[in-house]
Amino acid sequence: MIARMSGSGHLFERLRHKLLAALEALCKAGELPVSDVSGVGVDVPKERAHGDIATNAALVLAKPARKPPLEIAEMIAREMRKDESFEKVETAAPGFVNFTLKPESVVAELTEVLREGENYGKNTSGAGKKVNVEYVSANPTGPLHIGHVRGAVFGDALANLLEWSGFDVCREYYINDAGLQVDVLARSTFLRYREALGEDIGKIPDDMYPGEYLCAVGKALAQEHGESLLEKSESEWLPAVRKTAVALMLKMIKEDLQELGIVQEYFASEREVLERGGVERVLERLSEKGLLYEGVLEPPKGKEVSDWQPREQTLFRSTAFGDDTDRALKKADGSPTYFVNDIAYHFDKFERGFSEMIDVWGADHGGYIKRQQAAVEAMTDGKGCLDIKVCQLVRLLRDGEVVKMSKRAGTFVTLRELVGEAGRDATRFMMLYRKNDAVLDFDFAKVVEQSKDNPVFYVQYAHARARSVLRAADEMPELRDKDAARDFAGLRHPKELDVIKQMAVFPHVAENAAKAHEPHRIAFYLYELASAFHVLWSEGKRDPSLRFLNPEDCKTTLDRVGLIRGVSRVLSNGLGILGVEAPEEMR
Repeated sequence: MIARMSGSGHLFERLRHKLLAALEALCKAGELPVSDVSGVGVDVPKERAHGDIATNAALVLAKPARKPPLEIAEMIAREMRKDESFEKVETAAPGFVNFTLKPESVVAELTEVLREGENYGKNTSGAGKKVNVEYVSANPTGPLHIGHVRGAVFGDALANLLEWSGFDVCREYYINDAGLQVDVLARSTFLRYREALGEDIGKIPDDMYPGEYLCAVGKALAQEHGESLLEKSESEWLPAVRKTAVALMLKMIKEDLQELGIVQEYFASEREVLERGGVERVLERLSEKGLLYEGVLEPPKGKEVSDWQPREQTLFRSTAFGDDTDRALKKADGSPTYFVNDIAYHFDKFERGFSEMIDVWGADHGGYIKRQQAAVEAMTDGKGCLDIKVCQLVRLLRDGEVVKMSKRAGTFVTLRELVGEAGRDATRFMMLYRKNDAVLDFDFAKVVEQSKDNPVFYVQYAHARARSVLRAADEMPELRDKDAARDFAGLRHPKELDVIKQMAVFPHVAENAAKAHEPHRIAFYLYELASAFHVLWSEGKRDPSLRFLNPEDCKTTLDRVGLIRGVSRVLSNGLGILGVEAPEEMR
């Protein structure tokens, strides 16, 4: 017996339900000897000329059924043609079945859009499952800059998308407050503390943070401690200064993130994980599993390291879990490597109840993915799952030229500067308008341009246009029953059907985007829906019979108002996932 879902839900769910019913009928008839159809799916054909929806069922079932894909495709098509929802059911090499819906089947989805409203497109694939999304996690040594923005937006949109799919999401920030960099921060802050007390500190040393943002921290220390810290040795004042500096840097970072509309509810401290014995637990657990040994690593491949020497270290058998090489957990002097701290932190997440974890990393950390995933698998006995999404670099363009930046030289663009010039919506949308693992060009001229070439303007303008039509409809006394149930029989023009078909794709796109952890799919989708709507708008300008509001034909006008309501709703839902405003009008 083939397991089937109920016939309710969005268009793609209903079609898959019908497809599984057809497969079950073929199985019962002895024509298709299969029982596992978990790989069977429905999707939008790459070429719209091939139909509205396609299935890969014949390709998936060919091997277990021991039949040619096209033969299975013809069987499926024959069975599905019995359903009156379809105008055409056709097969195509190497074994696809393509479905073209009847107009009345298309417009039926508009009823679903309006009925579901702000919930249209949501799904329960997450089913309340807990997932930890860790993003940003910049060292608390200064303000966030352009290098942090993409990961911050990506992580936040991904968290929204997972919540949209029913997951119980924890948005987490990992504070690297135990490494050498926070000691450098403390020493840099102590200089500013002395400066706040009136001392001429001269030029900031090259091995310290020169940022003037530390002046405020120095003043805070002076107000709290007066001159008392000057009388203490470094070992005495360092912990207090470090604690204050990290706390104030985190406060600044949280304020930076709020500029992007980002609020994270959990801040995990590396120092606290270590103080709870995190490193010792990692070493003990891996040792008990027989995954530690004393050995000598080969020199790094692909590059010459002048100071490399063969030396015995404590190694983790990460190759047993898919890594390229085993990894050192202790240095030659017996002190733990930074990798052990990372393992301890991820195991801490697991013990807090998160078997599913997602990390958002910068491009410079790509080489650490396999080892961290291997460690999670080993530490959790395979019960923990870690997906690491790498966000590639962002190149800022001004007047067609790349803006050169150097954090050391103090010429980097801060998050606040970027949002202040480009705006929150443009920054968020454009950071998502490219797949996370591809380099992104952020052109200041483009993000303020009011044209089709500016995706965020194009999508927001579509929503504002839709809202303007609805405001005009509210002023028409002829449309008193605009909220009455409708069959939308007046919507039959190909351009109108194109818009509804595009709306109907939204739940399918959202569910697949959540499964793939790819929020950029929502941004791409919204541009396509906006484009279909703008095309319909332009057709109405050319052809009076297609205008949305016609007092002399109230029935068709009400149908079109329903269409506009649907467009507005889906655009608003999608923009909400991205954390971008759906404006009532464009300023």
